Amino acid sequence: MKKIVLAMLLVAAVTAVAQTAPAPTQPAPQQTPTPSPAAPQKKEIKDPAEYNAYVGAVQQQDAAAKVSGLEAFLTQYPNSVMKEDALELLMGAYQGTNNQAKTLETAQKVLQVNPCNIRALALLAYTKRAMAEAGQNAQQNLADAGQSGEKGLQCLQTMTKPDGTSDADFQKLKAQTSVIFNGAAGMSAYQAKDYPKAEKYLRASVEADPTNLRDLYPLALAYLTAGPAENDLDGLFFIARAANLAQGAGKDQIAKFGKSKYVKYHGSEEGWTALLAQAATTTLPPANFTITKYVPPTPSEQCADLLKTKKVEEMSFAEWQLCLSEGKPEDAEKVWSVLKGKPLQMVAHIISVDSSGKATNLQLAGSSDDIDAKRADIDLTMTAAIPAKSMPKEDTDFQFQGTPVSYVPKPFVMTMNEGALLVKAAPKPAVHRKPRAH
Repeated sequence: MKKIVLAMLLVAAVTAVAQTAPAPTQPAPQQTPTPSPAAPQKKEIKDPAEYNAYVGAVQQQDAAAKVSGLEAFLTQYPNSVMKEDALELLMGAYQGTNNQAKTLETAQKVLQVNPCNIRALALLAYTKRAMAEAGQNAQQNLADAGQSGEKGLQCLQTMTKPDGTSDADFQKLKAQTSVIFNGAAGMSAYQAKDYPKAEKYLRASVEADPTNLRDLYPLALAYLTAGPAENDLDGLFFIARAANLAQGAGKDQIAKFGKSKYVKYHGSEEGWTALLAQAATTTLPPANFTITKYVPPTPSEQCADLLKTKKVEEMSFAEWQLCLSEGKPEDAEKVWSVLKGKPLQMVAHIISVDSSGKATNLQLAGSSDDIDAKRADIDLTMTAAIPAKSMPKEDTDFQFQGTPVSYVPKPFVMTMNEGALLVKAAPKPAVHRKPRAH
């Protein structure tokens, strides 16, 4: 993943302050009031003792010594004009000592002085996200990371180049931190299931750094999640790209997941290998990128296909039900002309039994869908009352012979009479599920 690389970038962005932050103007001796010919600095420490304390702390090469020096400076001069700079340097020094708690605490102090301090916001956004991904109070830390990310993106819009920073370093800082901010904001939105927002921020991060698997993979997942923000084409492209960038066991897992999504969308795995190859060399979906979407046959078409490959006598009850309720009139008639008046041996599930009349009546479910829904699709009247010792129980399977006499297409019910108990089990009907809506 990109965690190590991003951490290195963040450390570089934060610790660069110590190298590029402008030193305060040294106070001139009172007996020499002549101004310097150089342009005046925006920040000036007028007290020589304060100046020496600041410079002495900043010049410490050892991180622990720098922490001690800066803490002492801030305690002695809490209202110094260099307070933000000192806190920023202290934040980097604590990071250098691997003291995460103090690093985060100091970042918050920096933001109390300047709510738009980019380096402090970037550190909080990155570190809080990393803590969440490590399982440390994940929900709250990721929410905090998202807040820092969104705030950082707002502040980048108005950020001015610090004194002493080159144009190249300034642009590099903005580019690095924008990836951190967009990633944190995007993952926070993804956790909150705000997929449009997640796509917006994660896409911006990926466009800035196309090899950023840490944001690319969740971007693909956001696009592939069913709902108003679903974008299968972009999702399939980015999941294929993620499969290319991943390493180790994760590579196979992502590829397997991506392939399953591709097959579901396209109807087959044809073209998946080509998509993987394309995504390996192309960072974003091309303008003309497309994948043919599989459109399943309608129930009517399914019935027509059945009649081409099976005899009516060989179909299951569920397949008869499909044709009689969803088939074209001529196809329904083909099926019914074979079934009507012909004794059939079947197995169905008992919904209810009525033995109050001269002949026992049973309400049965013959298809898997109707069994699950506990809805009768067969109305069977026996030739006579079933003896008490042979009386079947509700919610059990029932083996019988019956003769179809009529049916209602929707909701489907087939009426049978001349019902008889079977001694030997009849073959179970094929499982039937209603076609999925697309």
